[in-house]
Amino acid sequence: MSVYTNVLPHELNEFLQHYSLGQLQQFAGISDGIENTNYFVTTSGGQYVLTLFEEFSMEELPYFLELMAFLTQANVPTAHPVKDNHGHYLRVLNGKPAALVKRLNGASIDIPNETQCRAIGTCMARMHVASRAFKLERHATRGRAWCEQTAARLMPTLNQAEQTLLQQELAYHETTKLNGLPTSVIHADLFRDNALFIGDELTGMIDFYYAHNGFSIYDLAVTINDWCVHGDTECNKKNAAAILQAYQVVRPITQHEREAWQTVLRAAALRFWLSRLQDKHFPRNGEMTHTKDPDVFKRIVEHRANHPDALMEMWQH
Repeated sequence: MSVYTNVLPHELNEFLQHYSLGQLQQFAGISDGIENTNYFVTTSGGQYVLTLFEEFSMEELPYFLELMAFLTQANVPTAHPVKDNHGHYLRVLNGKPAALVKRLNGASIDIPNETQCRAIGTCMARMHVASRAFKLERHATRGRAWCEQTAARLMPTLNQAEQTLLQQELAYHETTKLNGLPTSVIHADLFRDNALFIGDELTGMIDFYYAHNGFSIYDLAVTINDWCVHGDTECNKKNAAAILQAYQVVRPITQHEREAWQTVLRAAALRFWLSRLQDKHFPRNGEMTHTKDPDVFKRIVEHRANHPDALMEMWQH
């Protein structure tokens, strides 16, 4: 979340006239995140998050907003979008598609414990199971083709060691095929900053704007690559095991998925290393922007490639 498109008070007041949410009391830009413009908005009727979509078209956005509404109704904790007075989730503000969602209580966590990891594993599995009934479909926008194109664009900006590592990972994924794995709607970006907690209670998952129909096990890989790489090694192993064990209580993981585990962990690490490199070397202008250190994921890429045995230990811990 960032601020690329500035919104003035009178513009927001005019926008809110199309909703039955009371009078505007205050609003402030949100600097966390990357892709869209976001504001916290407080009215006499409650607290909301306003998102102006910088990249998506009006035609692409119903998938995400309908998904969030669907999951909330399926008792999967997410931020429910707000309909305007004509029953629409989407409007236009300052030339950009815009939507309001209810603001959830809670805060993201820096260093998760085992209880919080079990909560996120359970919630992800419930989302995967429930989403089988979701009727809309969307393909990944940052899959293998995107990785190859982005890598080619970035290669001249990298030092020799980074180029070698990137070429190694691209070559590895050229030799691997992921077919026949169970699919569902996946969040595809369920990092610690996209989950809110009060104590050990998960109050909601947010920021579904990378969600698509994909391999369920890949979603687990994305999350474990972020949630289980901090602190000491033993703590990381316990957290990874907590996520995987809690997940499997709701949706058992197949043997085929276990065999693909190293590949999906490496694919997820590469995707986020590339996206952070892209944000670093080809930044977008904005009033408030937030970029994340690509070296964090370079180290994860290296570790996943160099310690394959440790990846399988997650299932045995």
